[in-house]
Amino acid sequence: MGYFVVIRVRNHENGGKVVNLGRNLGGCLGVMASSVVVVSPVWAESQLFLAYPPRQHQTSASQIFFIGSAPPEGTVTINGQGVERSPGGHFAPSFPLRLGENQFTLRYGNQSIGVTITRVSSQPVLSPGSPWVPESLRPNQEMARLPGERVCLEVLAQPNSTVGARLGGERLVLTPQPVQKALPPNAAALVAQNEPTPLVLTQYQGCLEGDRPGSLGVPVFEITTNGTPTVQEGAGTIRILDPEQLQVVEVIVPQGVARTGPGTDYSRLTPLPQGTRAEVTGQEGEWLRLDYGAWIRGSETRVLPGAMPPQSRIRSVRSRPLAGATEIRFPLQVPVPVSVQQGDRTFTLTLHNTIAQTDTIAVDHDPLIQRLDWQQITPNQVAYTFHLKTDQQWGYDLRYEGSTLILSLRHPPQVGEQLQGMRILLDPGHGGEELGARGPNGYPEKSVNLTLSLLLREALERRGATVYLTRDQDVFLGLAERVTIINQLKPDLALSVHYNALPDGGDALNTAGVGMFWYHPQAHDLSVFLHDYLVEKLDRPSYGVFWNNLALTRPHTAPSILLELGFMINPTEFEWIMDSREQRRLADTLAEGIMTWFHSLPLGEGTNTSPQ
Repeated sequence: MGYFVVIRVRNHENGGKVVNLGRNLGGCLGVMASSVVVVSPVWAESQLFLAYPPRQHQTSASQIFFIGSAPPEGTVTINGQGVERSPGGHFAPSFPLRLGENQFTLRYGNQSIGVTITRVSSQPVLSPGSPWVPESLRPNQEMARLPGERVCLEVLAQPNSTVGARLGGERLVLTPQPVQKALPPNAAALVAQNEPTPLVLTQYQGCLEGDRPGSLGVPVFEITTNGTPTVQEGAGTIRILDPEQLQVVEVIVPQGVARTGPGTDYSRLTPLPQGTRAEVTGQEGEWLRLDYGAWIRGSETRVLPGAMPPQSRIRSVRSRPLAGATEIRFPLQVPVPVSVQQGDRTFTLTLHNTIAQTDTIAVDHDPLIQRLDWQQITPNQVAYTFHLKTDQQWGYDLRYEGSTLILSLRHPPQVGEQLQGMRILLDPGHGGEELGARGPNGYPEKSVNLTLSLLLREALERRGATVYLTRDQDVFLGLAERVTIINQLKPDLALSVHYNALPDGGDALNTAGVGMFWYHPQAHDLSVFLHDYLVEKLDRPSYGVFWNNLALTRPHTAPSILLELGFMINPTEFEWIMDSREQRRLADTLAEGIMTWFHSLPLGEGTNTSPQ
């Protein structure tokens, strides 16, 4: 994934370049080159090289690793201490960091490299001369709530302070809360350092309830520490909404990103198909709270002036078989928000703001669906549970046509001997100006991703699969573009090929192995199987199998996984990664693993396989 190389490019326009993306698909995917170039490491110069960290670097980690290389002969020292190196001369030692500046000097022969690492506190800190943390003032943007909802004001300040606030003509006392914990970033789970730590400062909080629609104004905080008072105006006006005049919005993007809270730090929920309508019951900055509880960016919606609160009844439901999928149509009065949950042999679709008037459901004999059950689980939610004939699910689509919700459940692929008939998309990670992780000698992840993907394509094609690539050259391709390709092509499997690195604080010298990442349950079994297969067949270390909210694991039109096939930053594993014979062996084992996994699945009615 390249955690330690901060070079992720946001230009999704790709400089106007046209990228060949695979075999012909309605004119949008070009033909791939058939040759494969296997690249082995080459020394450009006999010199000391430092791939990471940068010469000037800031981190909150308690230690830092140095990833680099030098000719195998001789000794590399860091601050006078000799470091362990691989047979190829690569190194990745870790050194502890104290708060503030840390100076390091790397030496090899008469060459030296100086590095300054500034360790900052992972705790919120006071500004010089300030008794509180300015960015801790909450709310920190405009806010809107319904009457009767609590509006809470918060601030982090020195212990034993007296904190109050004025809002809406009232004075609130913000009281010190019991010891709170600071959560580490999500990436800390990848280095087993994700335990919360107690806050050094004290959190003060006070709440009120606005009972009448209108503006409460901007909160003004009053903080007294050691007898010295300080006054600070908050950010943004707080409003109480009129329940009789709530706005109704409509999703205007293909998939509206619904979240558990008002910001990108909050978890994703089922995307909302274009056309979905909902009432706005709250706001924080650019984020709108919808009537069923999810939050969405206002820029992904448009206001429908005068629209009534979206509520729908539903009566009949009907399915029909299509080529490779079953389509189920849910006729509604208005397009309502939806939620999806996949389980073992179940697929549950929940319609919000919906009341059932159902007497008839038409789901005939189907190659995928064994039975459809429904239940009014709350006065405003109807859940439809599809009981499936196989454990493995192969993807789904959700869209609105007018006010009719259309769900497509994909059938298992029709596969003959080996992998004949299976369509597999390979996505070589990074490319162009986006290098990804770098090995100790500076070799970029983007190149080995492409090399392995081309080898894997050959191995899969020898087994009869039809293989597509998102890129077959060293070109930049944005994450959104890659996801679009998956959703347009709808392959049977989508595999994003990567090699790994660690966040600051990890142990680069002793972390190695195969990792698999999945998001939707339909990708879990494949992730676990391929992980175990590679570890056993290649005698490789295990890094683990992770549920992870990644752009290339989120597509739900096909089982989509992201493979981390080794650590670029591990000196010994890097040499294995760059070995051309091991690259071919890895590609062949992966292809064999995919074939073995597929033929180990219980056969459903939609699957046609031949004996091996």
